[in-house]
Amino acid sequence: MKTYLIVFLAFSLSFTFGEEEPAEKTKPEKAKSVGHPFSWGFMKWEQMKPYGGNTKGTETVLDTAQRANYSAIYEEGIRKKDQDRRAILSLAGNYRVTFDFIETAGTEENYKPQRPYFSWATERVFVISEAENFISLQHILVMEFIDKEGEAQGPFTMKHWRQDWRYEDQEQFQYQGDRNWKRVKTEVAAGSWTQEVYQVDDSPRYEATGHWTHKGGLSTFSTSNFWRPLPRREFSIRFDYNVLAGQHDITVNPTGWVHLQRNRKEVVENGVLTNTLATEIGAVRYEAITKPDLSLADTYWEKTAPYWHAVRKKWAEVYAENTAFALEKKIDDKGLFMHHFEHAGEIEAAENPNQEEFTQKARETIEKFLKK
Repeated sequence: MKTYLIVFLAFSLSFTFGEEEPAEKTKPEKAKSVGHPFSWGFMKWEQMKPYGGNTKGTETVLDTAQRANYSAIYEEGIRKKDQDRRAILSLAGNYRVTFDFIETAGTEENYKPQRPYFSWATERVFVISEAENFISLQHILVMEFIDKEGEAQGPFTMKHWRQDWRYEDQEQFQYQGDRNWKRVKTEVAAGSWTQEVYQVDDSPRYEATGHWTHKGGLSTFSTSNFWRPLPRREFSIRFDYNVLAGQHDITVNPTGWVHLQRNRKEVVENGVLTNTLATEIGAVRYEAITKPDLSLADTYWEKTAPYWHAVRKKWAEVYAENTAFALEKKIDDKGLFMHHFEHAGEIEAAENPNQEEFTQKARETIEKFLKK
């Protein structure tokens, strides 16, 4: 459990990567002025310094070669649906990930933008299930840090989020605000895909429907507008809104992919929008890497996959048996992810874990968090 908390707390802050020093160092000239942050031309940068810490990660080496799974998207003669599937499958890989968000407008009098957000991660994304109309991708964090003495700490491994893709999905569990989800029948658009995004503990987050386009060497998935819970970067510091609404684009490139977001911070009451506080834009960049070694993700998943399979199976039952549901925020003063991570940590440490026992723990944990 200690390892998971180290990674979780570290990931909640902001970080900068360690970079190689130039061969010759020269003393930089003193800056005459401080530049402005993106989209705020008359604000000083020191007023908009990204919030978070300044911990460094160990050196990363980018993989600059064009990936084979990117080239496969543009194979001549394949049908559009297969292009879509190959674009989704190309999201798998080893990545350095950066998270950048900045508010662009506000509706309150004397509005002042919140400081931008920056964070990073190194993680492996891999396929855990694949069928003609369904693909499931699991993200696993493998993090190394440089401490105050300049020593490397880690690597630390932790299950991250999951994304499931469904072709021409006929229904969704859409977020309603205040930890409530509701089943909604959807008008199926020909050729559409729905990206279902789940929390680190496999509880629901959001579902977004859109289409892939493949033109001129550019493959992009563009969604319609949708609602989701507050992001982890704000759920513990912002209490003035309860829904993040927005539209996303995911663009695949030869050495990774980019997730662009156009978001609105909204106040929703009983499923109805009452106020919009601010807008923001975000860019989450996945850059393929060859270093550090992320193979511990496979070791972690090999040991804990049966437990997380039981978690997903229980959630499938919840979706099948309910038209709507809500989740408690904490049980025994701990969030859902902490309970699940404790169980997964016990399995990881055990030589011969009792899978039946942990399957029961997975089911009972989710039952406790479902509001009666």
